[in-house]
Amino acid sequence: MHTVKISVRNLVEFILRSGDITTSESGLADPDAMQEGTRIHKKLQKRMGSTYRAEVPLSITLPVTYDGVSVEMTVEGRADGIFPEKDGSGTTIDEIKGIYRHVSRLTEPVPVHKAQAMCYGYIYALENKLKDIGIQMTYCYIPTEEVRTFSERIPFAELEKWFMDLLHEYAKWAVWQIKWQERRNESIQALDFPFEYREGQQRLVKGVYQSILRRKRLYIEAPTGVGKTISTVFPAVKSIGEGVTEKIFYLTAKTITRTVAEETFSLLSDKGMQLKFITLTAKEKICLLDKPQCNPQTCPRALGHFDRINDAVYDILTHENAISRERILAYAEKHNVCPFEMSLDISTWCDAIIGDYNYAFDPTACLKRFFALETENDYVFLIDEAHNLVDRAREMYSSCLVKEDFLKIKKIMTTHSRKTARSLDRCNKELLELKRGCEERRLYDPIEIEPFVMKALRLSSLLEEYLHGRTDFSDYTALPDITPGDPAALPLDGDAREEVLAFYFELRYFLAVFETIDDRYIIYADYDSAGAFCLHLQCMDPSGNLDLYLKRGRCAVFFSATLLPVNYYREQLAGREDDYAIYAPSPFQPSNRLLLIARDVSTKYTRRTPREYQRITDYILRFIQAKTGNYLIFFPSYRMLEDIRDYLEQSSFCRTSVDLYVQESSMSETMREEFLSHFQDTPVRTTVGLCVMGGIFGEGIDLKDSRLIGAVVVGTGLPMVCTQNELFRNYFDEKKGTGFNYAYQYPGMNKVLQAAGRVIRTATDRGAILLLDERFLQNSYQSLFPREWFPYDVVSAESIGKYLSDFWDS
Repeated sequence: MHTVKISVRNLVEFILRSGDITTSESGLADPDAMQEGTRIHKKLQKRMGSTYRAEVPLSITLPVTYDGVSVEMTVEGRADGIFPEKDGSGTTIDEIKGIYRHVSRLTEPVPVHKAQAMCYGYIYALENKLKDIGIQMTYCYIPTEEVRTFSERIPFAELEKWFMDLLHEYAKWAVWQIKWQERRNESIQALDFPFEYREGQQRLVKGVYQSILRRKRLYIEAPTGVGKTISTVFPAVKSIGEGVTEKIFYLTAKTITRTVAEETFSLLSDKGMQLKFITLTAKEKICLLDKPQCNPQTCPRALGHFDRINDAVYDILTHENAISRERILAYAEKHNVCPFEMSLDISTWCDAIIGDYNYAFDPTACLKRFFALETENDYVFLIDEAHNLVDRAREMYSSCLVKEDFLKIKKIMTTHSRKTARSLDRCNKELLELKRGCEERRLYDPIEIEPFVMKALRLSSLLEEYLHGRTDFSDYTALPDITPGDPAALPLDGDAREEVLAFYFELRYFLAVFETIDDRYIIYADYDSAGAFCLHLQCMDPSGNLDLYLKRGRCAVFFSATLLPVNYYREQLAGREDDYAIYAPSPFQPSNRLLLIARDVSTKYTRRTPREYQRITDYILRFIQAKTGNYLIFFPSYRMLEDIRDYLEQSSFCRTSVDLYVQESSMSETMREEFLSHFQDTPVRTTVGLCVMGGIFGEGIDLKDSRLIGAVVVGTGLPMVCTQNELFRNYFDEKKGTGFNYAYQYPGMNKVLQAAGRVIRTATDRGAILLLDERFLQNSYQSLFPREWFPYDVVSAESIGKYLSDFWDS
């Protein structure tokens, strides 16, 4: 017989949820306020006397049959309290909830809270052969600790019927999942690799599978064309079919790589694989409104969403395997539910989830249903274009507060909550003291900013109380700092509410980051471009934070075409001493690529003169004149792009024989597609695109065959010298003695490798790459070259033409 285990809370919240999507008038979710709720639980439990038993574990296993399948269902949890009635009339189950809504506004218990108590009541009554049992809901208003209870006594027969109906409803889902997993596993076990293995590809597949079996983290540096996606997805899928793993998270930085993942899963589906996979889309991109507003007043889908959502999810799960954005939108429209919330609910039942890095690693955005508990699960993380995760992770785990924001929010709150406004003023004064000691930039020890942090903690509590509590202005007992008729009683609405809410989230995250500060962080202050004073908690090394999330899965596979030097990426991406690294050789013929390095040109700041720009232009012109075709020219900055553009446009060749297109600093998806559409197969006229390294055309685009035959990379891609990069340099100089490498050279070289990698995309591609900076001939840069870049040719303006003609004529 099949067995299924579920917690009391998950059972009732899934089956009995109903009503509207609402984050309350405050815009804040999680009304149980978990951390504060835990404190309240313990405090109330201690008050209840010696006969009150707290945190009583209860569990029951019962057979349930649905659709011809018998299942043993175990329902378990902990009752907050069990106590005998003083009059000796029986026993009562107590369910405690700490809330931010004032208890005087409650007219009845929340249905799912009552259902939790009823589940515990049934289990306890069955175990102790009771004819009836008391159910008590205890609500505590967190800011003042005022308490209100709702009690009733329920006959056992009535409770038993209710509980068995609840189990039977969940059995529908459990049986569907059991049947699905049997079909899925059978199909996966019969699945073969869909291609003939390329050179090194079988080793890659084996390495991924072994890493999954051994619970390791694997770092793969594999050039374009190796087939990284299929080589990582296939063994991960096989591990699900063998019962080794439970779920795959395919994580990416860009939309285009999510599309590649979808195509790979679909390819395996075409070969007979039965697997449910979903692509998650950000709320802002899938919401039907111009701006997401999750409440029934502004969104018709929010009204009654939870009354319909389970039917919607069951419908799509029983009819679709490849669950794309378009499929989600169609089913969400059919059932009149929110597509974003629907996608999250679907993901619970899917075998593979495709989405952005933040769904697994960002503390403010990760999928709580999978990662809320710090426990290891049988998940596999497949992390595509992993070189992008270093900067993304540093950003995820850092925080910044701007002094001027405190004054702006104070101005708003003065007419809504005087004590909150006063707290904002106190925080502003602490920041003013820090500002007086900071001319341009200053580093701090944690103890130096503690006076500000203590006042910020108080402010956070007041804002939380305000935002959670002020949803009903008919009850002023919960609003101690105002009186009826006071202008301060006016509710926040519109843009003002959004500003306060955004500020509150920034403040709360800043305080959360401060709690985790260790030697992988620095604290500093500086001024932004508008002169505003900023206090930063900057994550310098994200490995410790990433490790906390990676531990919630059994295996992580990091892969990229540019994961060099691999030891740097292993270190920054939470590699451990016994984790593995694999280099996959390029499957392409070396004769299809020509790599040239100019010996007498530089993009160093000291060399950026008209004479040097003319020399760079001459190289570019000689390069694109050698053969009619499509070319991309990559520059280290928009400034240099525009400077060289002027020189190119003055040349007679460009004026008469070249179609020139330029990347703009901000391009929509439509503009991006239009730019790429100019690069057609078998062109009869030369097309040149001027782009910026590290930009939207620097990676993730596939211009195959004759759509791109050459790329010029101007400079070594070094990031600009700025406050943050200099801090990275100083930090890693002190920690490793390699500050320049970590802050500038490695990130710069990665952009160079990505840009050059646009040229050769398939086995039939032929193309030339020109590196324009003499620093590429230095050992420190050549040590970062991938193996397939050897041998290369060193050229001058006079000799480049001969190398190109020999290559194109061969």
